[in-house]
Amino acid sequence: MNTKEIQNKKEKLKLNKRQRDIVVGLLLGDGHLETQNNGKTYRLKVEHSLEQSDYVDWLYKEFSDWIPKEKPYIKNRENGLQSIGFTTYSHSSLRFYGQQFYSEDKKKHIPKLIKKLLSQIGIAVWYMDDGSLKSKRHKTYNIHTLGYSRKDLEILQKALQDKFKLETSLHKQKEKYLRIYIPEKSALKFTEIIKPYVENISSMKHKLVTQMPKK
Repeated sequence: MNTKEIQNKKEKLKLNKRQRDIVVGLLLGDGHLETQNNGKTYRLKVEHSLEQSDYVDWLYKEFSDWIPKEKPYIKNRENGLQSIGFTTYSHSSLRFYGQQFYSEDKKKHIPKLIKKLLSQIGIAVWYMDDGSLKSKRHKTYNIHTLGYSRKDLEILQKALQDKFKLETSLHKQKEKYLRIYIPEKSALKFTEIIKPYVENISSMKHKLVTQMPKK
């Protein structure tokens, strides 16, 4: 595809509601936005271990029109393992998310608008990126939010409580980091939110509580 064809294609691109919601989930988690022109346009980069290739394939299909490559790339990492991922076209439609999720020093943070931006599929994607079962016995969840400040996480907690009635707490991880803990009393509602998406991706099923507490 030549440069003119690419430009014509990019001009027709528009994020739909589902894609916008997934972008938010990815940016809360392991996804990144990159800019090569001081924030005029951004591109979305997704990369995971090869063991999670079905998850990356699912995300690839969600953004297939936005990706110049016909399939996700696979690359060798320094630790000898392989990763799989993709990068979208650079586009002005992603600028809003770059402005919301990144500070002037290019450090990621939680937007003040996160309550408005957060959706059920966004929560599911965020959890698939960064979540894990805290305890199968206690039927609770963790979301590993390393890198975010306490203030950022408190904004997220309030959004989860106000919009989805999810009670959470902050637990220390590796002494200086914090993670969001979802206790048993909110685990059923959380599972109902994420299950429609997580249960369809084989490499993610182990992250679901299989036997839920009674309401």
